[in-house]
Amino acid sequence: MTEIEITKNTIIADLIKVDPKKIMEVFFRRGLYCVGCPIAAGETIEQAAISHGLDVDELIKEIKDRLKEE
Repeated sequence: MTEIEITKNTIIADLIKVDPKKIMEVFFRRGLYCVGCPIAAGETIEQAAISHGLDVDELIKEIKDRLKEE
């Protein structure tokens, strides 16, 4: 697994490369279907959270927690 620092400024397309299955699970659970969208190539986690009415800090925590799971 590729290691990156996950912050509100992390680009979604870069994040997906870390672990596509786990990231997509989190995003789909939260109603973020942008993982396959062309906008994801340049959109940050914060931009996606704002556009979907989500708390960016909660989303980042959920992503990090999911990545720690086996």
